Order: sequence, then structure tokens, then C-alpha cells
Amino acid sequence: MVVGAGIGGLVTALLLGAQGFAVTVVEKAPRPGGKLREIVVGGRGIDSGPTVFTMRVVFERIFAAAGSRLEDHLTLRRADILARHSWEDGSTFDLHADIDQSADAVGRLAGAREALGYRAFCRRTEEVFRSLDAPFMENPAPSPLGLARAAGIGGLAALTRIQPFSSLWNVAGQYFRDPRLRQLFARYATYCGSSPFQAPGPLMLIARVEQMGVWLVEGGMARLAEALERLATTQGVVFRYGEAASAIGVRDGCATGVTLASGEVLEADAIVFNGDPAALSVGLLGEAVRGATVSWPPAARSLSALTWSIRGSATGFALSRHTVFFSGDYRREFDDLFGRGRLPEEPTIYVCAQDRDASDSAPPSGAESLFLLVNAPPCADGAPLSQSEIASCERVVTARLARAGLSIAAPPRMRVVTTPAAFEAMFPATGGALYGRASHGWAASFQRPSARTKIRGLYLAGGAVHPGPGIPMAALSGSHAATAIARDLASTMSWHATAMPGGMSTRSAMTERTP
Repeated sequence: MVVGAGIGGLVTALLLGAQGFAVTVVEKAPRPGGKLREIVVGGRGIDSGPTVFTMRVVFERIFAAAGSRLEDHLTLRRADILARHSWEDGSTFDLHADIDQSADAVGRLAGAREALGYRAFCRRTEEVFRSLDAPFMENPAPSPLGLARAAGIGGLAALTRIQPFSSLWNVAGQYFRDPRLRQLFARYATYCGSSPFQAPGPLMLIARVEQMGVWLVEGGMARLAEALERLATTQGVVFRYGEAASAIGVRDGCATGVTLASGEVLEADAIVFNGDPAALSVGLLGEAVRGATVSWPPAARSLSALTWSIRGSATGFALSRHTVFFSGDYRREFDDLFGRGRLPEEPTIYVCAQDRDASDSAPPSGAESLFLLVNAPPCADGAPLSQSEIASCERVVTARLARAGLSIAAPPRMRVVTTPAAFEAMFPATGGALYGRASHGWAASFQRPSARTKIRGLYLAGGAVHPGPGIPMAALSGSHAATAIARDLASTMSWHATAMPGGMSTRSAMTERTP
């Protein structure tokens, strides 16, 4: 049984269903996706969670394991411009998927020396990705010692060059003297809900992930969740929406089933919790599973967000699909967020113009779908933002965009605001944190819980679980959970294996209960 139909839970269910397991997914929301949210405004769906699709190969493997092809379910277009960036001094910069194009753009913005620094940065990010892909991200339970052993004598030098003990901010400063470029390439820490001044240098690998391809999903990111659900259904997976889990049962140290809010009890041989592990740690799923996994204090939470989903007109600034308007004092921004626990006085603003492609083509005429985001502290369960704080932030955002020349016009009924308190309601026990534990310090990535818990038969999947936040990472967590379940159940049940695409297998002997 899978509790939660986020990307991690969907992938777990799909892969287990493809192996012949009988799988039921219960989800309290009316549709799949979890943080991959779509909000309907003015009759149009607006991506209001993750907005980029990367690491396509991860999903190609997942769909292949279910006997299908990714391209048969989704229409994807590769982005040429990864993001447009704007600073208070009026300068702008387009980061391209093509390294040569980006290097030329860096040279025009900041000179030949910075262009050389960018090329050196790209070489290093490729090395970091190679060093961590198989031994860390693809490894279901990595450790520092295991990483060193996997590297071998020849790979130890590469591991030292990933600079785990330096902050991403300091690492970016080794390649870029221009403060704008340092700010841009240190921003990758926020992809994990973390501060560039505390997150470790290896997060530079995100730059390599983007160079491998950023894709636009036709119809919006929610189509990915729907595609996974449809394919899982063909594998026999049963989805029950509007069904909240209230407790996970445990007997003799082994998970036995899930009690729904309605009182119905669903027994299972294995249970996957696709939610933030904090919900288990505080007892929201019952006292029996409080100690199932590692916990972390509120001070270690990742960032939350304050967002606006808008149908309106955007004029005066040439938006790309993804545009970032940087704050003038980056350090103060993160001191506000993590040190003072408040909205930044001067936030960086992300704008996703979803009716535009990632090129310099003409903007759409009339109303368009816009998603705006600023980082926020994860304090909704202790010190939620007041209406005056939210209104003040909106005025600051409007003024900053106006200084860049951008004006967004939309009537109130065409604007939906989502606060950290709303995220806390959707994902309880997080305070609104969207990425699990913050990636602060070299050891943080190893402190995320893995798929297996301390309770036999209870497993974890999702962005707060290893290997971390983001759509492809959540998918990998789901794959890790499915692999662990298949192996654990195979060791206790007699079954016959038949070859499946992707090297997976299917059970011919089934039990009456469902994982």
C-alpha cells in the first residue's frame, strides 16, 4: 500500500505494479501530484509547484520498466534558454542550455575572464555529477565511507575536488569575481530550499543537470503525474482519492496496515509513506510509528514559499519562460529567512511565464498564466505570517518588478495566493517547508532518511527522503522504495521471476494483502 500520490508514491506504485504486486494508493487530495500542484485560475491550469522537467533519463527508465515509453505519454520540448536574470542595476543575462552560448553571454555581461571562469565551472560541475550520480543519487543508502570506497583510489582525488566542506557561495566565488554571476550560480542552493551561504559546494552539480536538458511539458507539469497514474492503472494499481490516512498499524515490530480517517482498515504486507517523515515523527500517523525514522528540529527545516498564481497581462519587461529578479543584498535575504525567521525585506523573485516558450519569441497577446514565488521561512506552525506581512511583501515584489520595467495587471479574482500556512495544511508537520531538511553542511545530504525505516514493512518515498528534493530525485526515491520492497518480500515469500524491461521482475505468486 502507498500512502500519498506524490511523484515518489506514484513511481513506487507503478514499479511495484509492473512487477506483479497488487498495489493500492490512498491520497487525501482529489488528484495525484502532491507538491506538483496545478491551480485553476480563470479556467486555466497554472503550474504552482515545480515548473521544470530535468533528468529525462530517470523517467525514461521508469516508463520502460512498465513496458512503455515516456514519449508516448508526454510531449516534451527542450528549452534553449534555461532562465533570464535581472539585477537592480538594470543588467540582464540569459543562461543557455548550450555552454558556448552561455560563455559568450557571460563575456558580454562581465568580460573574457568571467567567460573562462564559467567554462571552468562547467567542467567542474560535470566532474561533480559523475562523482555523485551512481554512488550517491542512485545508491539507496549512501554513506561518506561508502562513497569513498565506491570511488576507489583513482576516484578519491575527484571526491576531494567536489569541495563538500566549502559553502556553495564560496565555491562560486572561486570561479566568478563578478558579484552578479556569483549570486546566479550560488542560487542553486535554493533548489533544495537552502541558503547558498550554508549549503555545500557539491550542489553545483545542479548546473550540470540543467545543461543535460531542461524540458517543457506540453499542457503543464501536472501532466507528468497524470501520466504516471494512467500507466500505473494499466498495471493494476488502484487509486483511492479523498482518503486520508489516520494511522499506520504495527504488530510485533512490523507494519500491518493503514487506518483511514473513515475508520476503514486496509491491511498490507508493506506500506510506503509518501509524505514528509516529520509527520511520522510527531505522531500524526499514530504513536506506533513515531520512532520509525530520523527526525530533525524546526531549525533544520528547508525553505517555504509565498506564491502567486495569476491570469493577467505582463508588460514592459521581456520575460522568458523562467525569469529571476535578484535582490540587491543576497546575504541579508538569507539572514532574514534562516537567521531571523521572517520574509526578506528584499526578496529574490522567480517568475514563470507559462504561455511563453524558453526563447526570445514574441509574448502572448492578452492574459497569460504567471507563477510568482519568493522564499519564505518555514514557521507556519509556530509563527505564521500575518496578513499585513503578506501584503507588505506583495508591495515590495510589485515595486521591485516595476523597477525592472515589469507590470503585471490582473483583477483580484485572477490571483491566488499560497502561503506557508497553506503548505503546512497540505503537508502537515513541516511548518510549510517544501524540501524536507535543509541541505546545510557537508553531512546534511547523508542525514536524509532512506527508503527503509526502523519498522519492518514500512518504507519512505518523496522529496524529503534520499536522494532529496526535486521531481527526478523524488522519482528516484520511489524507485529505491520499490526495489527495497521487492527484495524484502522476495526473501519471505516464494515467487517466480519473469524478465521485465529495465531488468525488473514480476511475481507470479501473490498474497492477499497489498503493498
